[in-house]
Amino acid sequence: MDLNYLTGTMPIEIGYLPKLETLYLHDNNLSGLIPSSIFNMSTITIIELGINQLSGSIPPNIGLGLPNLQQLYLSENKLSGCIPNNIGNLSSLILLSLEDNQLSRTIPSSVGRLQNLQGFFLDYNNLQGHIPDELCQLNHLYKLFLHENQFSGSIPSCLGNLTGSLRSLSLGFNLLNSTIASTLWELTYILELYLSSNSLIGPLSDGVGNLKVVRVMDLSDNRLSGTIPSSICGLQNLVNLSLENNNLRGPIPSSLGTLISLEFLDFSRNNLSGVIPKSLEMLSHLRYMNLSFNRLQGEIPTDGPFRNFSTQSFVSNDGLCGASRFYVPPCKGKTRRSILKYVIPEILSAVLLVTTIWMLMLRKKKNVEASTEIALMPQLLCERVSYQELLSATNVFNESNLLGIGGFGSVYKGTLSNEKNVAIKVFNLELEGAFTSFDVECEVLSNVRHRNLIKVIGCCSQIDFKAIILDYMPNGSLEKWLYSLNFSLNILQRLNIMIDVASALQYLHHSYETPIVHCDLKPSNILLDDDKVAHVSDFGIAKLLGRGDSKTQTITLATIGYMAPEYGMEGIITRRGDVYSFGIVLLETFTAKKPTDEIFGERSLKQWITNSLFAEEIVEVVDTNLLGIEEDLAFVSKIKCLSSIMRLALACCAESPEERINMQEALAALNKIKIKFFMDSAGGEVLNQHLVGQPPSD
Repeated sequence: MDLNYLTGTMPIEIGYLPKLETLYLHDNNLSGLIPSSIFNMSTITIIELGINQLSGSIPPNIGLGLPNLQQLYLSENKLSGCIPNNIGNLSSLILLSLEDNQLSRTIPSSVGRLQNLQGFFLDYNNLQGHIPDELCQLNHLYKLFLHENQFSGSIPSCLGNLTGSLRSLSLGFNLLNSTIASTLWELTYILELYLSSNSLIGPLSDGVGNLKVVRVMDLSDNRLSGTIPSSICGLQNLVNLSLENNNLRGPIPSSLGTLISLEFLDFSRNNLSGVIPKSLEMLSHLRYMNLSFNRLQGEIPTDGPFRNFSTQSFVSNDGLCGASRFYVPPCKGKTRRSILKYVIPEILSAVLLVTTIWMLMLRKKKNVEASTEIALMPQLLCERVSYQELLSATNVFNESNLLGIGGFGSVYKGTLSNEKNVAIKVFNLELEGAFTSFDVECEVLSNVRHRNLIKVIGCCSQIDFKAIILDYMPNGSLEKWLYSLNFSLNILQRLNIMIDVASALQYLHHSYETPIVHCDLKPSNILLDDDKVAHVSDFGIAKLLGRGDSKTQTITLATIGYMAPEYGMEGIITRRGDVYSFGIVLLETFTAKKPTDEIFGERSLKQWITNSLFAEEIVEVVDTNLLGIEEDLAFVSKIKCLSSIMRLALACCAESPEERINMQEALAALNKIKIKFFMDSAGGEVLNQHLVGQPPSD
């Protein structure tokens, strides 16, 4: 039985259809309770009720009258309460999918009786307590997904007994807080291991080298300590390895260069020391590497995949040196000539600076106010570039090099004498606030270090001319990609861009020593590099909150449509104001509609989205380029993803600052949406194709 586009409640009579073998009512708009009568159909083998609006609890008689049931899908509903103990009576069950509901309490021990179970999905619920040892009795279990719950305690050591069957284990985003049992490394044939975002402690065992065929291993965002075991280098099939944000110390094993399949490597935010092994140049498939925020030193390799990495992969490692494109000091031990190449210009610059200051002191008092605008602090924080070099770099600021015009000046593309392409922001000093804007941008951008913030390369500061030199972003702004006919971004690309922006704001708000509020976030201030990685720019009206301060006031206004209500009416600056702007940009990114678009009339972009979500007409508001055709298998997962994004955006731009989430919460939510979208669109059919009725294979 397969019906689509149904609404309302399920009729109780559906459970009395004779000899019914399959019931497909997935992806409808069914609501209300699940009739207990459907769990009395002795002939049925498949029940598929996923992706509906079903609520209430799972009927307690679920396992009493279904001797032949092999597949049960109740995922993506609004089911609450506990998992009935009678579920253990479904002796023929091969697949049990209860993910993305509101189930709570614990996993009943009766699940240990599901001896034929191959796929068990409980992710995205509110389940608590310990992960029961009874799961270890499921000798045919192929996939076990328990992520995004509230499980606590330890990972059952007996899971290592499932080495003959278990291929995917996902326990991330829980409250697990023990050491990793050594028996877990006995899962010799596991392909995917996700343990991220828990509070796991202790060293990473040498036993990790036993996972000979593992492809993905994510242990990030835990409290793991000790060194990276050299045995990890025996995992020749490893494609994705993340140990980000732990307490690991010691060197990066040089034998890591033997992992020839590696494409993604993240060791950032640890306490790793020593040099970056030159052997990593052999990883020809490596596309992403992040070693930032460690204590590494020595020369950054330059060959192999390092040709494609930027300074963001190495920031906050004060001991690193190497090529100028990484924005680190040159390595010591070079020839006398190469040393003089750097020393002599610095001496001349210092002499020029002293001379300039002396001349300024001799000027008349009427020039005192102007001369103080030179602001020694920004000059000391960024490399000085001469006015003559900027003239040469831009062909005397030729209009053909003009990239855009902003609130305080113009931006030009230029090529410096070292052949590096840069963006040169020239301030219009006739505009009120231009001097202050220059000082703020220099101070903020010269001090902060984050892969998703635009990097300042240098500055030029004279009495009548001020400019800052920034990294050139060849893919332009997000605004260009949203509104130009010749450019397009898919859902995942837009999602990645907004995750980048959220990461930058989270750093400014919560990770930098003095909280920084951007104050003018909008698509034109989000720039994309070669790989479409987003960089937040234009800090001309940014505010630094004093230590202990949560807000300040200003008379400088941001851009209409993006500024928070309390900012526009009272000039109150808080981090929540940036969150509001982020929410508006998030809405705009996935609708391709500006907040000031005249189609809204007296309404707003927020109201338009809110009304559409309430009426379940999300298709009517999102950018039509994102959806494809309704018959597309990915269409449903796209709609679900976009609906989640819209809800998150509205939570960011709530009218009251107190009702808004913060950027840490917004970033976590976006990552969750991305993971779920990936799993829905890329892995949704895996079990149907590979598990049901087939024995596990390597």
